[in-house]
This record gives sequence, structure tokens and C-alpha cells, in this order.
Amino acid sequence: MSEHHVANASANFLSKAEHYIYVVAGYILVVAAAGLLVSAVVELIPDVLSYNYVAAMVHLLDRVLLVLMLAEIIYTVQRIARTRALEATPFLVVGIIAAVRRVLVITAESVEDIHMQNPKFQAAMLELALLGVMILLLAVAMYLLRRSAPPTQ
Repeated sequence: MSEHHVANASANFLSKAEHYIYVVAGYILVVAAAGLLVSAVVELIPDVLSYNYVAAMVHLLDRVLLVLMLAEIIYTVQRIARTRALEATPFLVVGIIAAVRRVLVITAESVEDIHMQNPKFQAAMLELALLGVMILLLAVAMYLLRRSAPPTQ
């Protein structure tokens, strides 16, 4: 067996192994996303029964946005498995969803505690400002990536 043949066989094996790793990782992410959706509904019930609707909605919103992040990661894994190319845009989308998720949670949790002198409120405002800057920068990065990409036919 020639050295060239061994190298080709090894490369072929590693390529197939990589593909199956992506497929298995994708299935695990699907199970995790489904589990998160189920747990979100189950955890919602006690809050609704105790008439704590704000906490119920904040928790549900947090979980649903986390599931959307997982869905975007699943899409990314599926694209990598299919095209064998890593793309930056899905990771930017995940970053934007994560930042928006945090903004919504902070906003919902801070509704009852609005005092300018409160250090917790000031920290929440600083975090919201930083998240806003981060979202803006991620959106600009997506715009620049799409603008610099060659046109698809």
C-alpha cells in the first residue's frame, strides 16, 4: 500500500468522522432545545397558579430566546455538515439573540426597582448600555459581512 493511498484513506476516514460528529452534535442540540421548551412550560405552571404572571412571562421569554439560540446553532451545525464551510453570520445572529435576551430579562426584572441612586439600578443601566453597543456592533459586523460577500446566483 503506497503512502499516498494511506494518506487518502486517512483523510477520507477523518472527513466521514467529522461529518458524523456534526450530525450527532446536531441531534443532541435538538433534544436539548426540545427539553428546554418542555421545561419552560412545566416551570411556567407554578408561577401562573400563584398569579405571578410577570415572573412567569420573564422566565418563559428567557427560555424561548435560549431555544432560538439553540435553533440558530443547530442551523449552523447543519450548514457546516452539509457544506463543510464555517460561516460567521450564524454566530453573529446567536450573539444578537443572546444580547437581546439579556436586555429583555434585565428590563423585565428592573421594572419594580427604578431609583436612580440604587447601585443595582445603575449596574443594570450600565449593562443595558453595554449590551446596546454590543448589539449595534454585531449588527454592523453582519452588514459588513453580507456586503463583502460575493453575490449568490
